Amino acid sequence: MASTTQTKSNSGVEKHADINWDELGFDLVPADYMYVTKCGKEENFTNGNIIPYANIAISPFAGILNYGQGLLESLKAYRRDDGRVLLFRPEQNAQRMQIGAERLCMPSPSIEHFVEAVKQTVLANKHWVPPPGKGSLYVRPLLIGSGPVLSLVTAPEISFLIHACPVGNYHKGPINLLVEDKTHRATPGGTGDIKTITNYSPVYKAIAQAKARGFSDVLFLDAVTKKYIEEVSSCNIFIVKGNVISTPAICGTILPGITRKSIIEIALGFGYQVEERVIPLKDLFDVDEVFCTGTAVVVSPVASITYGDKRVEYKTGAETVSKKLYDMLTGIQTGRIEDKMGWTVEID
Repeated sequence: MASTTQTKSNSGVEKHADINWDELGFDLVPADYMYVTKCGKEENFTNGNIIPYANIAISPFAGILNYGQGLLESLKAYRRDDGRVLLFRPEQNAQRMQIGAERLCMPSPSIEHFVEAVKQTVLANKHWVPPPGKGSLYVRPLLIGSGPVLSLVTAPEISFLIHACPVGNYHKGPINLLVEDKTHRATPGGTGDIKTITNYSPVYKAIAQAKARGFSDVLFLDAVTKKYIEEVSSCNIFIVKGNVISTPAICGTILPGITRKSIIEIALGFGYQVEERVIPLKDLFDVDEVFCTGTAVVVSPVASITYGDKRVEYKTGAETVSKKLYDMLTGIQTGRIEDKMGWTVEID
């Protein structure tokens, strides 16, 4: 268990884990407690338990290990200036997990159960929620086939777990993207639109190759024509031209990001025209800004995109649309701006 320090806030003395918050990055620093519950494949989940963070025992024949039967979610907890802690739209994560669970033939927790379990996990690890302005507590719910199987069938036991980790910024500054036209993140009829665990490791090689050349991440194209942009490895993408903000439409190969959804609603509230459409690769060569959205990256400006021997640079900095959207989103998430949307949930 981590030792704690104390700081003063508007609500009194707050306890924090004894780490250097000023040097917090996006690295694995497990919080002290996690949430665990299990059920049979034909059963409903019941309330679970908060237990000390530890490795889990699992059969070598577990469905998750042999056939990848599993889903993950990602959300964050934020500390307000007065010390209170907020979640951001957790019911959206619950709904997305239910959709994925139906696809992978697993029972899933109800929305109420999911949200309450996240609350319990964050409350148990409240001292790991960074001080205001220092980061957030990254919360990772998992739904996995933990029971043993040999045939291609649903695991007889399903586990719902939640663990957490304090994080800072995912990217240090604007992103430089490389367009990948040989490897594809998702294919029509596949699982690109659910948050299955198996969506991620297949793009490791493309990411590693891009980073070896000095790029931040990879932008993937559609698998059929290779003419349209889809997603970056773990986040959605937007382009800006004048007063029009565009993002690839949800069409079965693109994850319906919660940050993506929120940014669309914020942009509409600001009076921007928002288009969800098929975006040809060539459109990237004639726009003012590009930015990415996601739980980890929040709203991250893109400084450049390279495709073959062509490199295009974009506007970044204080006077950009992405910065305006970032400020509003993070203001709501951290309680600095009034939440008129009803998106935040306070941890009691």
